[in-house]
Amino acid sequence: MKAVTQSEMPYYFRSKTTTWQAIMNTYYYVYILQSENNPEKHYTGFTNNLEERLKKHNEGGCPHTSKNKPWILNNFFAFRSQEKAIAFEKYLKSGSGREFSRRHF
Repeated sequence: MKAVTQSEMPYYFRSKTTTWQAIMNTYYYVYILQSENNPEKHYTGFTNNLEERLKKHNEGGCPHTSKNKPWILNNFFAFRSQEKAIAFEKYLKSGSGREFSRRHF
């Protein structure tokens, strides 16, 4: 009999954490980070794994954010569509998007 991995199991046999992680990894995220050391500094990005991406920012793995680490997750927005997530990230990085973000987040 072949051993079954956690990902091959039906969702109802998996732990709640694994099921939740599987659901979360089916989304695309646009996120806004805020520097803990320099709170007026923000960074907007896109990912499909928030936890790993925040970890990478805080380890200095991204040249755009390495100077102002550590970062905290200020806001995030989940999308089923990768195209819509990318378009929203692009909007938030535009002039009107930055102003919208400043006013509302």
